[in-house]
Amino acid sequence: MASSKDYLNFIIEQLSEADDITYRAMMGEYILYSRGKVFGGIYDDRFLVKQTKSSNAMMPDAPKELPYEGAKEMLLVENVDDKEFLSELVNSMAAELPEPKKKKAK
Repeated sequence: MASSKDYLNFIIEQLSEADDITYRAMMGEYILYSRGKVFGGIYDDRFLVKQTKSSNAMMPDAPKELPYEGAKEMLLVENVDDKEFLSELVNSMAAELPEPKKKKAK
């Protein structure tokens, strides 16, 4: 089941206070970026984030779910109505995530 554009738009609006949020559509789902770093995505109308030190600390009881078959488990964000929490979550995660790899010039 693909994710709806309406749910994506809702999550993007909820993340409006976080730093530099962008997204990219991929096979009916949406990959989410903060400061150019992948931190999570929208999968089957579920907002999932990578497991990092801060995401695990801020959501210790969050269910772990697979975004798709064969992927690493991610954390399900259930508190999607709290913009302040989401901003703090994403900004703290982005600080921990590695910088994106530079693409080689052809």
